[in-house]
Amino acid sequence: MPLNDTLIRNAKPKAKPYKLPREQGLFVLVNPAGAKHWRFAYVFQGKEKLLSLGAYPAVSLKQARARREDACRLLAQGTDPSVERQAQRTRQQVEAANTFQTIADEWLRMKAGTLSDGTHNKARWMLAFAYLRLGSMPLTAIQPPDVLAVLREIEASGKLETMHRVKARISEVFRYAIATGRATSDPCRDLRGALKPKRPTRHFAAITEPAQLADLLRALDGYSGTPEVTAALRLAPLLFARPGELRSAQWPEFDLNGAAPTWRYFVSKTKAHHMVPLSSQAVTILRELHPITGHSLEQKPGAPHYLFPNARSRLRPMSENAVTAALRTLGYGGDQMTGHGFRATARTLLAELGWNPDAIERQLAHKPAGPLGAAYDRALFLQERRRMMQAWADYLDTLKASVAMLRAA
Repeated sequence: MPLNDTLIRNAKPKAKPYKLPREQGLFVLVNPAGAKHWRFAYVFQGKEKLLSLGAYPAVSLKQARARREDACRLLAQGTDPSVERQAQRTRQQVEAANTFQTIADEWLRMKAGTLSDGTHNKARWMLAFAYLRLGSMPLTAIQPPDVLAVLREIEASGKLETMHRVKARISEVFRYAIATGRATSDPCRDLRGALKPKRPTRHFAAITEPAQLADLLRALDGYSGTPEVTAALRLAPLLFARPGELRSAQWPEFDLNGAAPTWRYFVSKTKAHHMVPLSSQAVTILRELHPITGHSLEQKPGAPHYLFPNARSRLRPMSENAVTAALRTLGYGGDQMTGHGFRATARTLLAELGWNPDAIERQLAHKPAGPLGAAYDRALFLQERRRMMQAWADYLDTLKASVAMLRAA
């Protein structure tokens, strides 16, 4: 007997649950409280089973019949509809748990041991651009247009470099999800050609003319800021380390009393230990700074002991903008000189002075090429680098003293 709405609507509750007539396995179960539920009776591998299809009238007769047909198609394929429904619910639960932000946070935790603190914090900051639109979405539901919408907002603000970096980080999250079995594709791969290209790379501004460098060195000597920033400014051209490595330097890394004063630290970028021979001029600056930041009476046990502590907390290094701001105060804009520019200055002028390019590269803590590795480089170039660093400091002193003669020439 075919089911119809009138029959179902007029069915009254009884003391016990009862069934309305079946229609190809589909029937309505009426319970004593008056609720009416769709059921589909079927046989799978010789056993009769029931599949719930929802409640009437929320699920109409037409919808219930469509759901029955879906179940029949699964049976024809040899699949138990009840098992498939449970599997679908499990997939939905997994998808709900594996949102973009959940996987991104997991990826960030995994990367915490391999990225430097600065790079890790920047990665977190970049992914935050995506969290507003994508954060709560199941990873498998995210399509290229969803990612494009995130990137278009950044593109509209004119931050093209940031946009491409955010895209790269989103892609890394998806590749991690693919590797761990939570995704099958990376939507970022299909965005090629849909975004504005990055602007041409701008290299860090640096002074490489001796006369201009002499002016800068004299300006640095005349800086009247805090002792910490003053010392950092004076050490920057002598050591030409990466700005982040200099501002994060800690006193235990320095040996000022031995026959060969040295700064030893771990380079996060190359994952290698590095030694910086200290010239007599650098040692003098460090000895002047030590009474100011070298004591440890106020330090907590095990806390970092920075050469250049932050003005607000000695447990953090000074701001990454401190040296840049000081250069601006001295009248050097970003198109003239940067904290990172001291590296290019030293690299260019040391080469012009005739020093071994390999020794210069090792002193810049660039990753050595070839199979011999860093240990061989240290053994081969350390003594040469020690001579070079002292000669470089002497050369800078000569520049400052002879600035008038250089200008006349």
